[in-house]
Amino acid sequence: MRTTLSLDEDVAAMLDRLRKSREESFKELVNEALRRGLRQMASRPRRREPFRTRTVSLGRCKLGSIDSVSDVLAATEDESFK
Repeated sequence: MRTTLSLDEDVAAMLDRLRKSREESFKELVNEALRRGLRQMASRPRRREPFRTRTVSLGRCKLGSIDSVSDVLAATEDESFK
C-alpha cells in the first residue's frame, strides 16, 4: 500500500539516525516502528502495584505544641523567644 505520511521533525530525525545506524531502508524502519507501536498500543497495559511508603516512628514531638510558627522556629534555632 502506498500512502503519503507527514512526520514531525523530531520523529523524522530519530528515524534518520536509526536508518543510518542500522543500515536499513526507510520503508523497513517505518514499518517496524509502526508494528511495534501499534502492538503496544493494542495490548492491555500491565497492572502496576501501588507505590507504598513505609512509615517510620520519629518519637514524640519534643516541641510540645507546633501551633505557633514563631515558637517552633525559635525552638529549632535554639533561641529563647517569648
